[in-house]
Amino acid sequence: MSDEEPSDEALFRLFRKGDDRAFETLYQRYRQTLYLFLLRSASSAGDADELYQDVWSRIITAGKQFDGGSFKAYAFRIARNLIIDRHRRGSLTLVTDLATVHEPVQPGKSMEEQLQDEECSERMKRQIGQLPAEQREVFLLKEEAGLTLAQIAAMVDVGRETVKSRMRYALKQLRKLLEECL
Repeated sequence: MSDEEPSDEALFRLFRKGDDRAFETLYQRYRQTLYLFLLRSASSAGDADELYQDVWSRIITAGKQFDGGSFKAYAFRIARNLIIDRHRRGSLTLVTDLATVHEPVQPGKSMEEQLQDEECSERMKRQIGQLPAEQREVFLLKEEAGLTLAQIAAMVDVGRETVKSRMRYALKQLRKLLEECL
């Protein structure tokens, strides 16, 4: 985001005042990261699609509940809560094989390099899916959503050091399992 682009929080305030373009900009900013977070937490692309629409529906209808903190943390908190709710109801099983996620082709790389990258990417997705739930959640919120450790700690209602520890264990396990890709 450049200095001239409005912050997420400013866009959200504009949206609440009726600016549909502000909402569209927010939607575009979070389209990929929010959807990937949901996809990696859902049992299918269909579940992720439904959860994604539910997140935006809640943002639209419950917008007055946003307290002016980080919009990113607010959006991902809604996503996390919807995942937990669905999981509790038993209609969502966590994915351990993320073969449905496709990474974009990288221009300038040889086919062999792209295949190696794709193979490593698939292994990484599988390994992330096999992390203990608490470690996977922290890893995805940090790496996919880009939230700070403090934001994650507040979201999952544990101390910052606990989040830091979960992240450290997740990274240790991923490094150990994927040494040749890293």
